[in-house]
Formats: sequence, C-alpha cells, structure tokens
Amino acid sequence: LDELLVESPDDPSARRLQPPAYLHDPDRDMGYQLLAGEELRTSRHAAIESSIDAIGRASLTDEELWAWAQSLNALSLVVGTRLGIEQDDYPRPSDPDDENAPFWAVLDFTSEVQYWVLKALGG
Repeated sequence: LDELLVESPDDPSARRLQPPAYLHDPDRDMGYQLLAGEELRTSRHAAIESSIDAIGRASLTDEELWAWAQSLNALSLVVGTRLGIEQDDYPRPSDPDDENAPFWAVLDFTSEVQYWVLKALGG
C-alpha cells in the first residue's frame, strides 16, 4: 500500500483515497488537491509506517490503533476499487479459483482486523 501511494499515486486503484472535493469545479478541486492532498498522503504514510512498526507487539497505544484503522481503511478502499466494488451489497463471486480470490482474502482479513481495532478503541 505504501509503495503504491509513494511510487504510483495516480494509480486508478488509489483514486478513492483522494476523492474530489469539488465535483463540478475542476479548478477549485485541483487547488484543494494541491493543498490538502499532500497532507493526506503524509498522514497516510505516517499511519502505514506506524502500523508496520507495531506489528508483533503485545499491546498498542490508542494512537497506534488509530494508525491501524486509517491504514486498514485505505487498504480496503484500494482493494475494493481493484475489485470494482462501488456499494456495500456488491455480489461476491463464489468460485474459490476466481482470479480475484487473493484480493477477496485481503478484503476479508482487513475487515476482521478493522473490527478488532475498533473494538479495542471502544474499550
């Protein structure tokens, strides 16, 4: 995920990570993306680094858990975009040999970990 954001920020699968702020005004949106886009990328990169650093620890701080939540959400958005998911009730293929099966496994895993991260943040 971090490599994708650093090396290929214009990759179509990352488009949901920087949605347009002004749908009907490309000039204003470009200005917004220039101002806020870098801050979002920096924040996301820091969250990913924090999450990677925390792997294997027995306990995490609230700040580290929020970094995990942000990183997992970004990963879910990228994977969901690659799968073509645009709404919650997207039909899931039942064929385990489907070429996208690894992406579905990543999506399932991130959903499960997100659940536990949010549960931990909720006390």
